[in-house]
Amino acid sequence: MDITVETLETPALTKAQLAELLFEQIGLNKRESKDMVDAFFDLVSNSLVDGDDVKITGFGNFQIRTKSPRPGRNPRTGEAIPIAARRVVTFHASQKLKEQIQADNLSNQAQV
Repeated sequence: MDITVETLETPALTKAQLAELLFEQIGLNKRESKDMVDAFFDLVSNSLVDGDDVKITGFGNFQIRTKSPRPGRNPRTGEAIPIAARRVVTFHASQKLKEQIQADNLSNQAQV
């Protein structure tokens, strides 16, 4: 039996697909659709870089968190190395999104 794997990556929603959906469902031309998607992500990125949280109602919150410096270890050699302080982005799904995911999961289990 011959099994072919087209990609090892998990399927993802891309910016190009979002622009295509705007083109198909709203009727914007392709250039406007791409520009709108890019503008949205630029706005979110710039807000996070500036240290502002981003809240998308019904979807979730993106927050900047500052992590303190801490000791670490190279897993290969066991050598102690310092891990510098850094800022990271965290995402917390809204209750509405969590409920939608659980409802979809339950309906998929019922079909099996």
